Amino acid sequence: MEPRKSGQRTPEPAERVRDAERTKRRLLEAAMTEFAANGYDGARVGDIAARAGVNKQLISYYFGGKEGLYRAMQREWLEAERDHADADLPAEEVLRWYLHRSLADPRIGRLELWKALSDEVPDEESQTDVDREQREMALRQERGDIAPDLDPAAVQLAMMGMTLAPVMLRRTARKLFGVDIDDPEFETRYGDTLSRILARLAREPEHHHPEGTTTT
Repeated sequence: MEPRKSGQRTPEPAERVRDAERTKRRLLEAAMTEFAANGYDGARVGDIAARAGVNKQLISYYFGGKEGLYRAMQREWLEAERDHADADLPAEEVLRWYLHRSLADPRIGRLELWKALSDEVPDEESQTDVDREQREMALRQERGDIAPDLDPAAVQLAMMGMTLAPVMLRRTARKLFGVDIDDPEFETRYGDTLSRILARLAREPEHHHPEGTTTT
């Protein structure tokens, strides 16, 4: 170990902890950008470290390697989803939150796409998470947010697709709406329409009777 230079201050323990947390935060942010752009297989730890401005050995030190870093990054976004997918929240509020997050940070949509394209991508979303989401959707159906004749799993998948579609089809969205998805006008117009679609999903189907017939 090299002797400490005269006048060089030894960091306090609390300061070292803060430095470590800042380094981990930079790595997680850089990882999200690189994984979203290149996928899990295409992203390189050297590029992630360079983007974060740290030595790439710190990825192994803090996260145990590339897979550990990816899993830590994924856990963060799953925890945010859990916080905003509470069954007590109205389905419309949850839908608008997912849409806003998708538009505010398109990296999430790209990460979901990369995950869908490869079975080799580490996945922190357990079956327990999926089962919980299905229970929450079933509770919303019992509450009347979703019509009783609809399959909650199909509704959930459709909601996910609708919130991610603008990111996946950005050029198409721009052509259709005349503005980019970054424009607040897009989120307002598209989000309002999604809210109306969701409201209609809460209605029971209307039964049409042939002309001249009556119901008892």
